[in-house]
Amino acid sequence: MKVKVCLIQDSPVFFDIEKTIDKIEILVRTHAKQGCELIVFPESFIPGYPRGFSFGAVVGSRTDEGRKLYADYHKNSLDLEGKELQRLVKLAKTEKVYLVIGITEKQSNNGSLYCSMLYISPTDGFLGVHRKIKPTGSERIIWSEDDGKSLVSFNTRIGKLGGLICWENYMPLARMSMYKKGVEIYIAPTADSRDEWTSTMKHIALEGRCFVLGCNQFYTKSMYPEKYQHLVENEPENLCRGGSVIVSPLGKVIAGPLFNEAGALIAEIDLDEIVHAKLDFDVIGHYSRNDIFEFNAMNQPDMKAEKGLNS
Repeated sequence: MKVKVCLIQDSPVFFDIEKTIDKIEILVRTHAKQGCELIVFPESFIPGYPRGFSFGAVVGSRTDEGRKLYADYHKNSLDLEGKELQRLVKLAKTEKVYLVIGITEKQSNNGSLYCSMLYISPTDGFLGVHRKIKPTGSERIIWSEDDGKSLVSFNTRIGKLGGLICWENYMPLARMSMYKKGVEIYIAPTADSRDEWTSTMKHIALEGRCFVLGCNQFYTKSMYPEKYQHLVENEPENLCRGGSVIVSPLGKVIAGPLFNEAGALIAEIDLDEIVHAKLDFDVIGHYSRNDIFEFNAMNQPDMKAEKGLNS
């Protein structure tokens, strides 16, 4: 089965959820017209990855300015019970595309935020959400972490979807939780624009014998709201240079990496290549040693199937 995929490497309208969704609608309509069936957006595209911000936090104290910044970020984050998700569900249905979108998620019953990844189907609507199980470094100031129930995967009409966000992909057991579900299209939204990230994506493709879609933003500090420009005055102009890439199950780069510009990576992938790649290596099959090693992801849900498909 062949699937046309698209990775959006672009910038949001920082810290403005409504205008960012407006932009998502334009980008999705544009690439749906080109026949793309799966469109992926980077980590925390809504309302933007806050690179360079300290949120006024140092060990032992927090500032009022930092608290106000957090409140603004929280205000423009996405609530799964809000109208913004319904806009995205309607968009997927209207354009007949699958959407995977990195967001910062808020919840109505608490004041915490999560770095999350939405899965949306053109037929079944909102499929589910993965929340980062371990934010990296100072991300832990603003993002909470979730448990095994967040390690979701989905059997869809375009293949079995799953993935992890940014440096979760350096967690071997988290990766294994995706491989064990038989994920065919492994989606990795990120904010890591180092050259080394391409090697990480190639390794995961080779290890999991799956297609890997690594999707990053491109943005400069001049794209931040003027009132926050002073917070990143010592940062380079190119805050995130991108590096989106599409990799085959044998670790070959199909498209990208795309650096230093906004754009879209588009490729047609053939899921039949996955079985071909497993002739000599299958991490959950003939190359596993279940008599030696035991794997268990606590609370991980079963793969969820679209209506009419088996899980």
